[in-house]
Amino acid sequence: MRRTSRWSLVALFVVVPSIRSVAQSPEPAPVIIQGAMPIEIEGLRSRLHDGSVETVGGWTFWKGTFDGYPVVVSLTLRGMSNAAAATAIAVERYRPVAIINQGTSGGHDPALHVADIVIGTSAVNIGAFRSPFRALGRGSDPLDWMPLDLTAEGSAINATAHTPSRFQADSSLLEAARRVRSSYAKVRIVEGVIGSSDIWNDELDLIARFHASFGTAVEEMETASAAQIASLLHVPFIGIRVLSDNTTTGEAYDPKTSEVCEAYVVEVAKAYIASLKR
Repeated sequence: MRRTSRWSLVALFVVVPSIRSVAQSPEPAPVIIQGAMPIEIEGLRSRLHDGSVETVGGWTFWKGTFDGYPVVVSLTLRGMSNAAAATAIAVERYRPVAIINQGTSGGHDPALHVADIVIGTSAVNIGAFRSPFRALGRGSDPLDWMPLDLTAEGSAINATAHTPSRFQADSSLLEAARRVRSSYAKVRIVEGVIGSSDIWNDELDLIARFHASFGTAVEEMETASAAQIASLLHVPFIGIRVLSDNTTTGEAYDPKTSEVCEAYVVEVAKAYIASLKR
């Protein structure tokens, strides 16, 4: 009996470490892909394999895989606050390796047309301003408003540089987007600046100011705020947007363009995932 027990213990110590190593083998950190509206994430959801869904408050996350690699599709809801909150929740809950924010947008560049895709080399907040003093009865002129850098600390927010908060795309994500673009002939794909705010701008003079002063190619309501949270939490980030309308050229809104963006973003995500596996 004693000899049998001794060999049983030896066998246990031989087997247990291998079981422990398997149990502790970590799953790769997922890629998060964000969209603000259901029409902006349906195509992404449909491409997930082995999917499941989780809800945190008002935000929904679908977990699955692309090419066997973990991906989480996030419905951020519309607007800067929703996008920021959804990003913070996603980072805390899933510890992603990267975040791709994508969806529809309105054009600022007259050279762009509906269904063109903009790879966001950077994102800027075009909704944070300080207005100069105007006496009662003199009205308002947004063209005179001075942008604020919300990332500045203390009194620096009132500095005279008047530059908006700007967030650069991660170089590896940008490289993946460029690599896919070179072989993706389905739509026109360009690089540019994405402007974000909680305002839908249709005033051509104001749009022209954003385009000329800040280089914005498109505007929407989420990318810059999601990028700000990602930068604070040190998560690689990129925004990719399709033009669903362009006031500067008179092109009306087409919601079907969201499908164009989703299809391209899937390929970008797969290219980025492939680079992680190398």
